[in-house]
Amino acid sequence: MNPTIRNIIGVVIGIVVGAFVNMNLINLGHSIFPPPPGIDLTTMDGLKNYMPMMGYKDFIFPFLAHALGTMVGAFLAALISATHKMRMAYIVGFFFFLGGMSMIVMVPSPLWFTFTDLVIAYIPMAWLGGRLAGEIMK
Repeated sequence: MNPTIRNIIGVVIGIVVGAFVNMNLINLGHSIFPPPPGIDLTTMDGLKNYMPMMGYKDFIFPFLAHALGTMVGAFLAALISATHKMRMAYIVGFFFFLGGMSMIVMVPSPLWFTFTDLVIAYIPMAWLGGRLAGEIMK
């Protein structure tokens, strides 16, 4: 298979699977730490209304979802790609970083969470996922 095509497939699969991991961890978090009755977290308005009521524990699963979704996606991209494996992992990380930035614009979060999420959950996790894939392929 053409290496460029394989790299593109790796990145696409990394993004799709990473998003799946992200979504499922968010849903798991909502089942463990349910929002108050009447709050609909499936809409932006519901999320914006709930944000001021959220405690520290309510940010655990969003952070884990962002970090682990990025790491799994980057891992798969690096594992599947034919060449430039770390670059493909970073592309996935950058894609998720852009998603995190857009969420911050749409639903403002506390500064501590914004900083922690943007600094730790995306590019460092892409690096870790790429490195883990590299270790497995040795």
